[in-house]
Order: sequence, then C-alpha cells, then structure tokens
Amino acid sequence: MLFGKILVAYDGSKLSKKALEKAVSLAQEISTITRPTRLEVIHVLYHPPVNIGEAFVTIPVGTSSNYSENLQPIIDEIKELSYPLEHVEIIIKQGIPVTTILEYAEESGTDLIVMGSRGLSGIKEFFLGSVSHNVVQQAHIPVLIVK
Repeated sequence: MLFGKILVAYDGSKLSKKALEKAVSLAQEISTITRPTRLEVIHVLYHPPVNIGEAFVTIPVGTSSNYSENLQPIIDEIKELSYPLEHVEIIIKQGIPVTTILEYAEESGTDLIVMGSRGLSGIKEFFLGSVSHNVVQQAHIPVLIVK
C-alpha cells in the first residue's frame, strides 16, 4: 500500500523521534516508487485543566511568556529529523492530543498516521489510556506505532 500523505504525531519524546525517523524513511522509499509523499508533522499543545477550588480552568497557551521560546526547539528538531525530505509541513495545534490528531488527519486527507508507542503503565492506563492506544482504536485510517 502506497501512502500519499503521512501524518506524524510528534511530542519531542524519544519514541516520537523514532516515529518521525521511520516516517521519513517510509516517505523516501515510497517516493522512489511513485510520486513524492507528503509528510506532515503535528505537535499538539495540551494544557490540562487546573483545579481552582471547585472549578477546573484551562490556562490558555498565550498566557505563557515563554511560549514561543519553548516551541522553537521542537520546530528546529522536527526540521532536523525530517531534513532529507522536500515536502514536510509542521502543524502546531492546541487541544486534547487524541482528538486533535484524529480531527486533523480526517480534515487533511491523511493516508497514514505514524506515532510512538508511549503507553502509560498499570492503573493509570486503565483509567486514562494512552494517546497511541486511543488513536489506534478510533482512527479510520491505518496507524503505524513505532516502538
């Protein structure tokens, strides 16, 4: 199966770096067989709600004074890891990672989602689940999990 558009979920972790490297390699292989594969890398900013008294409040990203300072190293890292490819787009979104990744994949016509396996352990996974697990369960397109 040849993929025209690959979406990589990237959070800067070791496994997301491996996933990006795998996606770059896959895109290069496909591009030698057919037309160039478009690679998109999505980084989702997630700020969990904070409990203030009886209310839960989500702090907007823009309130952080060093927001762009924290984001630039991630963008630079993505560019460095995806260097050999010509067709790479970096997408920065804010939201709940699973929902944001799946919505973007559907909106953009993605053929394959590539991401690292970063499951939570034990009781945490039972209650919360992991991003990769939930993406696999809910996606309507193939998902490649890199270990």
